Amino acid sequence: MVETRRMTFIILRYMRRPIMVLIGVYAISMVGWIVIPGVDADGNPRYLSFFHAFYFLTYTVTTTGFGELPHAFTEAQRMWGIVSLYAGVIAWFYALGSIVGLVQNPDFQRSVAERRFARRVARITDPFCIVCGYGNTGALLTRGLTDGGLTVVVIDWNEERIKKVTLRDYRSEVVALCEDARVPEHLIEAGLRKRSCKAVVALTQNEEVNLKIAVSARLLNPEVWVATQSTSEEHEATLSTLGENIHIVDPFQTYAKYLGAIIRDPAVHCLNQWLAGTPGAGLKITVKPPRGTWVLCGFGRMGRWIRDSLSAHGIKTIVIEPDADGPAEGAAEFIVGRATQKNLQRAGAAEVAGIVAGTDNDSENLGILLDARALNPNIFTVVRQNRYRNQIVFEAANADLIMMPSLVSARRILFLLTAPLLKTFFETLRERSRVEGSGVIEEVIGQLDEVVGGNQPRLWTVDIGKSSTPAVAKLTREGDAVLLRHLVCDAQDRERNIACMPLVLRSGERTRVLPDLELPVRVGDQVLFCATQAAYRAIGVTLGNEYTLRYIITGLDEPRGWIMKWLTAKLIAPGRPAPDPTGSPS
Repeated sequence: MVETRRMTFIILRYMRRPIMVLIGVYAISMVGWIVIPGVDADGNPRYLSFFHAFYFLTYTVTTTGFGELPHAFTEAQRMWGIVSLYAGVIAWFYALGSIVGLVQNPDFQRSVAERRFARRVARITDPFCIVCGYGNTGALLTRGLTDGGLTVVVIDWNEERIKKVTLRDYRSEVVALCEDARVPEHLIEAGLRKRSCKAVVALTQNEEVNLKIAVSARLLNPEVWVATQSTSEEHEATLSTLGENIHIVDPFQTYAKYLGAIIRDPAVHCLNQWLAGTPGAGLKITVKPPRGTWVLCGFGRMGRWIRDSLSAHGIKTIVIEPDADGPAEGAAEFIVGRATQKNLQRAGAAEVAGIVAGTDNDSENLGILLDARALNPNIFTVVRQNRYRNQIVFEAANADLIMMPSLVSARRILFLLTAPLLKTFFETLRERSRVEGSGVIEEVIGQLDEVVGGNQPRLWTVDIGKSSTPAVAKLTREGDAVLLRHLVCDAQDRERNIACMPLVLRSGERTRVLPDLELPVRVGDQVLFCATQAAYRAIGVTLGNEYTLRYIITGLDEPRGWIMKWLTAKLIAPGRPAPDPTGSPS
């Protein structure tokens, strides 16, 4: 392995001279012991053998002191013993100093950490994701993935960030390495070529680095799922040529589309926040963005996307931007300067319907929010939060909507990984809402409230297969019809369902949103579930235990061990009535 070769080279480079010194000192000492004659008890000259010389030097090094062996030494031998012992001590001091220098060497420490990291990754057998970049977005995504039970491998060049990984209480294993993710060897050490590698996510603060990581991941493993954060059209054009499994997330474009969706139907925000598990979110519509004129403070990447989204809904915009070169196309008015109270008054903040504080400075955004409310207490406020550490302050500001780019990207990638069918779910609901009216999403919210309740839900996708759902695979192979309602049935009471609602069923080329519970489930299907934590665990048992699933389908609690099967066959004589199908399991 790469890190093993590197570590061996560093050790040999640092310890070559000390080892040669030790070998030389002990070789000369042994030669001296062999050539200097001794005297036995009868006064005859005796010479030490190689073994006796080596044995004497060995136990004197450890300061054990077994005496003068095999005979008492002469004065010449004792003098040579003094010389050899002092020379050995000096050589060992030199060697120990080199060892200390080796241990403190940064290259050696990185090599040891790299080797330990590679061994931990090699032991991973469950599906895992590689997250490159442990900034705000990477940390939020890692938290979401581990909460969903996935193992995460983190690579980041910042040592302080890597130290934070070990201090956080994740629900599943997180393996971290402090290295540059652009180096292909580090991606390979992180398990890129393992079959259990589910995805590679590039979330560094440098889009050039993200591009190189995505390209390297695609070339080293063409089958792996790759996601990256990018706000550059040039980088997006390059990334789009890498294949189908490349997902590019632009937080500003994503949020602009989201804002347009909740302007059309406020129920979208309620449903999205609840499904995302936002703390305090419930199934009640509380945010209703108004129509009318809006003020955009900051006309960078976020401001331009929001301007386009608002314009698509017929909403006029007034832009305040200090660094603009010219008027903003599509804006009713353009004011050059900072979003001070004076410029807000010029923009008519006292009469407008909403304002977006979208600069890249948190303090400035909060100041804009306070000034706007001073001029118009009823104004609808959308504020951009750039740093996660300022969350408490932004929550205290009580804005109507808070846009945090890192959270938008992390949540989008998390849903793509754990609930890829959720996009289809929302797109179908929005299309139905356009055709049938705004009450469609509110009706879905009512169903979720009735089935799952207002608790924080668990959202996940189940791939029906032999390894992921062995019970379903076996029963369908034996000819039993497994329906959706069987999966959401309570194993303790077949007459009622658990707090779980299938949102999407994809079977072959056909996708059904809010599917009928009487539809069959087959190997190869995908099902998006929304449930409570207790229901999530219950479904896991049903999907993995064939006896539980068979009882739910037939009402019969069959014997499981071969001894019980034999006893049942012997004790239940032919002609005796079979167990009541409506009975409960023993």
